[in-house]
Amino acid sequence: MNSDYLELTDVRVSFDGFTAVDGVSMTVLQGDLRFLIGPNGAGKTTLVDAITGLAPATGSVMFGRTELLGRKVHRIARLGIGRTFQTATVFENLTVLQNLDIAAGAGRGPLTLLRRRSRVPSDVLAALEVVGLADVRDKLAGVLPHGQKQWLEIGMLIVQNARVLLLDEPVAGMSAQEREDTGELLRRIGAERTVVVVEHDMDFMRSFASSVTVLHAGKVLSEGTVAEVQADVRVQEVYLGTAAAP
Repeated sequence: MNSDYLELTDVRVSFDGFTAVDGVSMTVLQGDLRFLIGPNGAGKTTLVDAITGLAPATGSVMFGRTELLGRKVHRIARLGIGRTFQTATVFENLTVLQNLDIAAGAGRGPLTLLRRRSRVPSDVLAALEVVGLADVRDKLAGVLPHGQKQWLEIGMLIVQNARVLLLDEPVAGMSAQEREDTGELLRRIGAERTVVVVEHDMDFMRSFASSVTVLHAGKVLSEGTVAEVQADVRVQEVYLGTAAAP
């Protein structure tokens, strides 16, 4: 088994007596574009918070042979676990290229702008191509459309050498073409990384998911291919809103 995989075992997250994540176990391998779906309140984002150290949890989250639970957020990030949020977090007053250059870092501070350097690092150039932003590299991030801001944030994780990407509703608010382009982007980056997508857009999930995990009330309700999950009567009842046959 490749070392770039996530293995969750009996993960639980509770807040003031309320159990938001209730014994979730799942394994996501490199190259498996995993979609995490479920109704509001199912525990999807809280589970991602647990993986990335933002929510205290019990159980086990292994990244290869490394236990993530109990580690600080920044240490988990340094291990190669990257995430995005529903609202892209970019430096809006800097260019696309400068955003990627700062993310690449190498110990430089955020005020050391790219224009002071004689060349663009190869990993930054590669990320520009991968996320499809080479043509807008000199535009300010703040003027980019919503979709391109999301791609830039993904690019910033790539130049940080993130091996696991946890993406929270990456196509929310996007146009149909942006959703299509984002799906193709996820396929490209997912071939070499472990990618988990928290999503509500069922059409997007049907088009691009390799596998699906359905959460309900903090538990894994169903897991499998898109076809298998869609055929599960329990999923139809609680998520798709169709009643089971009597």
